[in-house]
Amino acid sequence: MTGYSVRRTLPLKVEAIRQFRRRRTLVAFVLLLVLPWIIAAAFELNSDQASTDQGRSAGTFGLADLATSGAMNFTLFTLFVSAGFLLVVVVALFCGDTVASEANWSSLRYLLAAPVPRARLLRQKLVVAMAYATIAVLCLPIMALLTGTVFFGWHDVKLPTGGTYPLGTALTRMAIIVCYALVANLVVAALAFLLSVTTDSPLGAVGGAVGLVIVSNILDSVTALGGKREFLPTHFTYAWMDALQSSVQWTGMLKGAAVSLSYALIFVALAFRRFRTKDIVS
Repeated sequence: MTGYSVRRTLPLKVEAIRQFRRRRTLVAFVLLLVLPWIIAAAFELNSDQASTDQGRSAGTFGLADLATSGAMNFTLFTLFVSAGFLLVVVVALFCGDTVASEANWSSLRYLLAAPVPRARLLRQKLVVAMAYATIAVLCLPIMALLTGTVFFGWHDVKLPTGGTYPLGTALTRMAIIVCYALVANLVVAALAFLLSVTTDSPLGAVGGAVGLVIVSNILDSVTALGGKREFLPTHFTYAWMDALQSSVQWTGMLKGAAVSLSYALIFVALAFRRFRTKDIVS
């Protein structure tokens, strides 16, 4: 007979299945997979206006103007309109709901009585939550590429500043953009996770993380703050657009990654410290 082993408590597979069966997982993925089709259909319904817009000079082009130029341009536009809020909500949902929902359902104390060590419980839940958040963020550009291919075909990428990229270069730039989007959302994931171990309300944890982004965006618009805005977690949200230059400009993305990782490490450390001494009554 095999004795008790910490490594056998709450396997990742079990936690992944539990998270997958939750309604919010299904809703989040359906939304991300359907959104590109809705955007493409909107462009098709407004094709006359789009044709007029595309007739303007290259210097006035934006991502919206070029969205129907091909699958890659459509994907870039979809990421642009989603990065500031939708992806934030999805990441906060997966990471903020994970522990708070257990407390809300009064099942957290039973998990710890299994017994699952507190540090291991947090680690397993964080790994699974981050895995689902990563898959969710990846689903959007992948589905946008598929949708753009069906509606607009494959063509060289047209840049808002003029000029084009061949598809090979565009795919490399897209990989950089998606990776940066994942890193930039680490601060949201970590704060949502910290709030999840602090409160018994999943909505409060998710809303708190989204609220941080809203407040940060408001402060970022206050130009009087000057260089201090670079310490705001959302100041470099759209730094990935530097990857659309003729040569990739890394400065903004490196600064954004450093800020996001710094906040994320602090929030995760606080989450483990808070949960280690928290009185679990639910």
